[in-house]
Amino acid sequence: MDFAQFYQEGGVWMHPIAVCAVLGAGVMIERFIFLFFRFNINGAQFFNQIQKLVMANNIDRAIKLCNAADKAALARVMKAGLTRANKSEADIAAAIEEAMLEVSPAITKRISMIAAVANIATLLGLLGTIFGMIDAFTAVAVAAADQRSQALAKGISIAINTTGFGLMVAIPLLSAQVFIQGLAKKIADEVDLYAVKLENLLAARVRQG
Repeated sequence: MDFAQFYQEGGVWMHPIAVCAVLGAGVMIERFIFLFFRFNINGAQFFNQIQKLVMANNIDRAIKLCNAADKAALARVMKAGLTRANKSEADIAAAIEEAMLEVSPAITKRISMIAAVANIATLLGLLGTIFGMIDAFTAVAVAAADQRSQALAKGISIAINTTGFGLMVAIPLLSAQVFIQGLAKKIADEVDLYAVKLENLLAARVRQG
């Protein structure tokens, strides 16, 4: 059986499940591109470069390094601290904290929506199953004897195909959500860790100056 036949035999409940598939795939791709290609950076390597420049008292070059990777969450937070490098410790801490509050929602944005769409697809599949079974039992009760088996088969097809399609949509979306959530957590953890390291580094520089 090809997919077109499978889809057609599933009845009207296949359409909202297909909408969930398109919506979920769109959010999944957008989040992956945003997190993996824009917000992601090698935190340890980047911080080591910034640390060397700060210890060499080359703050301007450190800021330029952040500008070169201005899409990355960690670079944006570090730049906020570096631009206040010659201010007080409180100013540095406030600037870093403000930048972290700005990037944190952007990191986690719409990730929970992927799981929500997957769950809706599953529930729509189950709802299609219920209505398919109702159609099947109704066919047995009211259809003429020569049409009963055809009507029963149609109801069962709706029930099985909608459940199958709902799961076909939900399982990849939930799998992708686990990966994307892990990527977002890795980025957020690196921002937290290296923001604190930079704050301590700049605070020590202020005290020495």
